[in-house]
Amino acid sequence: MIVPRAAQPFLAFPAFLRAHGFAVAPDQTAGFVEAVALLGPGSVEQIRRAGLAMLAIPRERQAEYDALFRAHFLGQTVSAPAEGDEEDEVEAHEPEDGEAEAEEVDDISEAGAEATAVERLTARTVEADEDAALARFARMAPARLPRRRSYRFAGARKGRLDLRRTLRDAVRRDGEALTLLRRRRKAKPRRVALLIDVSGSMKERTDERLAFAHALVQAGEQVEVFTLGTRLTRITGELSQPNRARALARVARLVADLDGGTRIGEALGTFLAIPRYAGFARGALVVVLSDGLERGSPDAMIDAGRRLGRMAWQLHWLTPLAADPGYRPETAALGALAPDLDALADGGSVGAIVEHVLDVGRAR
Repeated sequence: MIVPRAAQPFLAFPAFLRAHGFAVAPDQTAGFVEAVALLGPGSVEQIRRAGLAMLAIPRERQAEYDALFRAHFLGQTVSAPAEGDEEDEVEAHEPEDGEAEAEEVDDISEAGAEATAVERLTARTVEADEDAALARFARMAPARLPRRRSYRFAGARKGRLDLRRTLRDAVRRDGEALTLLRRRRKAKPRRVALLIDVSGSMKERTDERLAFAHALVQAGEQVEVFTLGTRLTRITGELSQPNRARALARVARLVADLDGGTRIGEALGTFLAIPRYAGFARGALVVVLSDGLERGSPDAMIDAGRRLGRMAWQLHWLTPLAADPGYRPETAALGALAPDLDALADGGSVGAIVEHVLDVGRAR
């Protein structure tokens, strides 16, 4: 049976709910699709209400249903409750068609060295300092970022015999094969996902890491950048602006939890809960810039980190605490996660981050 393209998202939504523990029967799926067709629909809200009515969503799970609905149909926002607090949630944020701005607050954000789970939404400027390391990265990254073998082939001096081209060349030469032509698989850029901790404990390093993220987006072909704090924010679109100062100004307006609390585990879990984000991390180089100072139970961070490591090509955690060659993670979360990381390295400066990312491609 061929399903019309317009109906595919509505047929996939009940399966998406079943994957998250909702009991949805086939006849309920058919009723939901028929209800959507009957309604028109005139708005996204009508689709949401049709799902509530036809898929028999329990009242106590309506908040979870709403989060999954937004993740499936909008791909923008999903809430993940933190352990022990139903109202303590990490929100994934992505700008819509208009440019989003953070609401300003009267009190000044006081960021300390310790992690906190308290969400404090602020608006501040992000300084874009020119740095020799970033200039070097811009020059070398196009050739040094990780690549993977494509399924397409190209002519080469060494490699497997290209019989088809060899015979085609022989036909042009009256059946004489003067040269045995060879081929090898092409290389294409590997996806790169950069996750930046913007909590208060990383305040002194946030600006330079966002500047590095801008350089990475400008140099790479398939790069996605997110900030982690008390919410998850996708900032790839803002960093696509070639002018660094303008790009970082847009980021500062969008990221409302700069220098705020820390909920790394919940933020990573939210990243994995959104199919579009998780799909991008599959087979990609995932780099987390964070000190790993998690607040509360480490279970969420350990579980999300291990899932992300299994999904990614490589998972690298760069922390400023690893500037010491003898560094060993002391926090329970990062210590338990360390064996599952492909690299736990120095992220104390832009120069160290640049060298590490460039070395990943060179090592391959």
